[in-house]
Amino acid sequence: MSAILPPQERVWWKQPLDRVELIWIVVALIWCLIMFFMMPYWHIYGQQNLSNEAYRSKPEDFVRKTEAMIAQYKVREDGGDLKVPVVRPPAGSDVYMVAQLWRWYPILELEAGKSYRIHLMSLDWLHGFSLQPENINIQVHPGYEHVLTVTPTNPGTYSIICNEYCGINHHTMVSRLYVVK
Repeated sequence: MSAILPPQERVWWKQPLDRVELIWIVVALIWCLIMFFMMPYWHIYGQQNLSNEAYRSKPEDFVRKTEAMIAQYKVREDGGDLKVPVVRPPAGSDVYMVAQLWRWYPILELEAGKSYRIHLMSLDWLHGFSLQPENINIQVHPGYEHVLTVTPTNPGTYSIICNEYCGINHHTMVSRLYVVK
């Protein structure tokens, strides 16, 4: 097809379809259908995406639950000059973690092989909860309590970073998660 043809002859859908073009269209359509149906399969059977819950919640209530958990399960403080409590809740319990400019509060110490429900909430801006080197990535919205169930398997120290830009000190919004035997 040429641009110098009269307009009535430049209508592409009235032009004959070449065999190679038809093959590429069919291949692309089949590939799109395969990918479309594989997305739910990967979510359910591939264990790549967390099925988390989210509830509307008041920040004051969430802070109250977090402080009660810290008072009950605090084992020590970490963090040099900025003392951050480290909590070690029992297996199977609900664990609360606050995102606030520019910190995660408190530091968690979990037991390997045991399941926990981690509740996350931002008190101010949108933050991102990214557990490294694992592939856990949750957006933490203000006014919503995000709940995810985790079962840590390997002991060690894991990094928690905020991966949603939250202001001038965004790069300092890091924490740790300890997994012990």
